Amino acid sequence: MKVVIVGNGKVGNSLAERLSSEGHDVVVIDNDPDNLKNSDTRMDIITVLGNGVSYTVQLEAGVPKADLLVAATPSDECNMLCCLVAHKLGAQHTIARVRNPEYAQQLVLMREDLGLTMAVNPELAASKEIARILAFPSATKIETFCKGRVELCEFTVPQGSPLHDLPLSSLYSKYRLKVLVCTVQRGDKVIIPQGDFTLQAGDHIGITASPAEIAAFFKAIDLTREKIRSVLVVGGSRIAYYLTRQLLDMGMDVTVVERDHKRCLELCEYFPKAIVIEGDGSDHELLMEEGLDKADAFVALTGNDEENILLSLFASASQVSKTITKVNRTALLKIAQQLPLDSVVSPKAVVTNQILQYARALDNSKGSNVETLYRMVGDRVEALEFFIAEGFDKHSVPLRDLPLGKDLLIACIIRKGKVIIPGGRDTIEIGDSVVVVTTKPFMKDIHDIFA
Repeated sequence: MKVVIVGNGKVGNSLAERLSSEGHDVVVIDNDPDNLKNSDTRMDIITVLGNGVSYTVQLEAGVPKADLLVAATPSDECNMLCCLVAHKLGAQHTIARVRNPEYAQQLVLMREDLGLTMAVNPELAASKEIARILAFPSATKIETFCKGRVELCEFTVPQGSPLHDLPLSSLYSKYRLKVLVCTVQRGDKVIIPQGDFTLQAGDHIGITASPAEIAAFFKAIDLTREKIRSVLVVGGSRIAYYLTRQLLDMGMDVTVVERDHKRCLELCEYFPKAIVIEGDGSDHELLMEEGLDKADAFVALTGNDEENILLSLFASASQVSKTITKVNRTALLKIAQQLPLDSVVSPKAVVTNQILQYARALDNSKGSNVETLYRMVGDRVEALEFFIAEGFDKHSVPLRDLPLGKDLLIACIIRKGKVIIPGGRDTIEIGDSVVVVTTKPFMKDIHDIFA
């Protein structure tokens, strides 16, 4: 599949790296020659220097024959115009990164005229992920499948946990809950566990189940935290705007610390029920004055990744039970995951996953498509939801008789709205949604699960 990416920033660069590694023909357009040269030497891609809105530049990049164009420049207006030009030139599908809340509301009316297939908003997507974590603070990360019927929840097994030294084969008999452990990270090793695997304190594990079963499981293992009622947010960015709106709707008390006077006035106007403090969020005395030690949760959303990491570490040291840290830079993201941080969120990673999901479904438009895709454990594990379409030739066969490949697990089957945590006798049927967790990269069809 031929993909043209306009804008070689954080999202564009990450996307180019992923798509090229999956074997797609990738062309990147950017007006910064040094930026392009750096990417050209690291990746198997074609680069074109110029303005991505330009008709002639898009022709040079081969947009008329492109299966997909992704516009990810810093400008929303530029991105939408890029997609319009690409649509007129004959690109089959177009995706624009649109971050401005005002534009996001208007896109419903403008999408068809712009020839826009899809719009992505990193800040909105990241804020939704943060809100999910704050709604269920016992987890470090929560992803949803099948319109919320199934959740994949990550957490670390604490010292003294009843899960310590527990074989997975005994999990159901002990708790009588339909929960499946689908990933385990132990040190640097990532494992897709089988029934004979034994959990240890310190393991970072991922479980799948319905939301009700997960809540009951956390209660059973005594890992339930008190409901979050007050949140202190440092940084008044677009993510803070979206997050504050969601948290107020959830009934939480929100305090936002922002150093820019004009932005403080805007946030006060948007959210009269929130407390907005004008000040330097890196000032520890200010944070304590504003009740950091009494807050139920702390969220670091400044534009500086290093500052976010340090602030979250300070909040943890101040006995805040739940901290969430925004980190965008790939190198720092890997470092942050090794630090004693509660939850780390990357807007770049969230939106890259959304576009990868769409690209894989587009590349396999006649098969059992990827409906949802998440990358986990430092991008070493993928969790994918497939819809089982007509033509799947292994339906009605018990899972124990299927020639499944290594390093994967069928985590869940959703049939007519019912969540099934599968055993060996269960089958996959036409019309099912199937959640697969695997360390095998680049899956795009349900048939890829077979040896």
